[in-house]
Amino acid sequence: MTEIVTEKLKMLPTDPGVYIMKNAEGTVIYVGKAKNLKNRVKQYFYTGVKTDKVMAMVSHVSDFDYIITPTEIDALTLENNLIKKHKPRYNILLKDDKTYPYLAVNLKEPFPTFRITRKIRRDGSRYFGPYMGGVSVREVLEILSLAFSLRPCATPIVPEKPRRPCLNYHIKRCMAPCAGLCTAQEYREKVDAAIDFLNGNEYNVEKILRDRMLNAAANEEFEQAANYRDKLGMLEKVKEKRLVAINRFLDADIVSFVTNNVYSAVNLLVIRKGVMLGGKSFSMEEASFDRAEALAEFIARYYKEGAEVPDEIVVNAEGDFSLLEEYFKGKSGKIVNILCPKIGVRKQLSEMAEKNAADYLEKTVDKIRHKEDRTVLACRRLQEALRLSRYPRRMECYDISHISGVDKVGSMVVFADGEPERDSYRRFKIRTVEGSNDFACLQEVLKRRLGKLGTEEEERFPRPDLIVIDGGKGQLSSVKEIFDGMGVEGIDLVSLAKREEEVFTLFSRESVRLDHSDYALQVLQRLRDEAHRFAITYHRTLRGKRALSSVLDGIEGIGRKRRMALMERFKDIYEIEKASVSQLTEVAGIGKKQAEAIVAYFSKEENHEI
Repeated sequence: MTEIVTEKLKMLPTDPGVYIMKNAEGTVIYVGKAKNLKNRVKQYFYTGVKTDKVMAMVSHVSDFDYIITPTEIDALTLENNLIKKHKPRYNILLKDDKTYPYLAVNLKEPFPTFRITRKIRRDGSRYFGPYMGGVSVREVLEILSLAFSLRPCATPIVPEKPRRPCLNYHIKRCMAPCAGLCTAQEYREKVDAAIDFLNGNEYNVEKILRDRMLNAAANEEFEQAANYRDKLGMLEKVKEKRLVAINRFLDADIVSFVTNNVYSAVNLLVIRKGVMLGGKSFSMEEASFDRAEALAEFIARYYKEGAEVPDEIVVNAEGDFSLLEEYFKGKSGKIVNILCPKIGVRKQLSEMAEKNAADYLEKTVDKIRHKEDRTVLACRRLQEALRLSRYPRRMECYDISHISGVDKVGSMVVFADGEPERDSYRRFKIRTVEGSNDFACLQEVLKRRLGKLGTEEEERFPRPDLIVIDGGKGQLSSVKEIFDGMGVEGIDLVSLAKREEEVFTLFSRESVRLDHSDYALQVLQRLRDEAHRFAITYHRTLRGKRALSSVLDGIEGIGRKRRMALMERFKDIYEIEKASVSQLTEVAGIGKKQAEAIVAYFSKEENHEI
């Protein structure tokens, strides 16, 4: 804990508000809200049991700010805004956070279509869902198409200018309103029937599909009959998920939280119109072990991502959820009841969700622990074994690739907490080195990368905790020269030699040998191998482009601009070789004459090899 943090902890107010955790570079790494800022922030630094991820986050906190808000609801709103702005690394609460599909129909249109969407907008449309599992939204849409012949396209319909009906009309998959073959009223009756089905009345649809299946079979249209049979099977799945004991007009989400005081999980069951549309379990990180608090945190996170807010949210813990109810009222304009039932069907559903959450937690704990062994705990072990000055949260590894000094490239790959952070990967063309001098190439790459430190570009190139070099003592020494020459401090430096998998450090002349089963060594190996793969891939790309360009040099009339256009279009010399005259003329600057010259060139057997 830094002196700044220690002093600020003493001065924290007891008001509601938002706290903003920062690392040594001033980057925001976590944003949270609190009913009582003093109590909440102190928990991070003084309480006992924490997850590994929280401990890793706290280890990087060098400073924090806070903003006092008039109310908790203001704190919740401000927290969401700051998370969207800063995208803090440690604010990923839900491990399986995603949006789920809905069916939407805009009844303001004269000939509305049903469409699949993952976003709910205030555009006057009606939404059905979400479809979370067990029931496929595309299958439901297919049932609507088969049963009611609703148009699948969004083609504008102009009654005064009817179109020719397409294939969907002839196979009875569309009423062809675009061709004027049905009125708006006739079409709307079908839409209303489809809505009635989505609201839980499956009988009419089942009868339509069954009659059509029997009719197709009688006419020996067996493929079509099989299609109707499959859709009836899908319809049966929908019926099976209807909860007969519940009011068929009930819209509710059932949210249950469980914890073993180290790991936590939530199960969410979605009920719309008395039908259970599916369920999903989530593992939670940085969750409070207090049920009510954790549930409030989950609900705030889940519905802020755009999920539909139901009429009811049933939870498995008593608490004061009035803040969230007020928040939902202000956000969506609807009254949402958050309740913890004591008896009845809602209680049974809550227990079902709790059982699912417990099962999920039990089955995933081993996976979570194994992953942590290979990532966060491996990094801690690495810090200890290699006597690093700090926990290596951000590790960078560099490698060089070329063939006899031609097409020299360098790669930089990044691991964060032992996992690849692919958005941060970078590649380098070697600019200043002549010949095949790997040491000099490595020095050039490190000069360019370390030159970003302390500049405006450091936000895109954050300061690493550890730099790993692919190689032995020689490579390590060459990079150490760059460190000394540029005055770089506060970054640990090691190298990993391939032959014996020895780790060389600056504190000892002897190498460090880690057991091959040690996750600390394995995380270094994964990092090194990824840097090697990334470098080779880039080298091959450059070599391929150069080869392509050199081959095209031999074709009369194909200058630099035309070569570049061909390279952009076909990427590969073999694709150009196979291309026809008509395909070649599609490339900008390539006329029929040039295309014929290219085809003639590659038709000569002596020109096939490159």
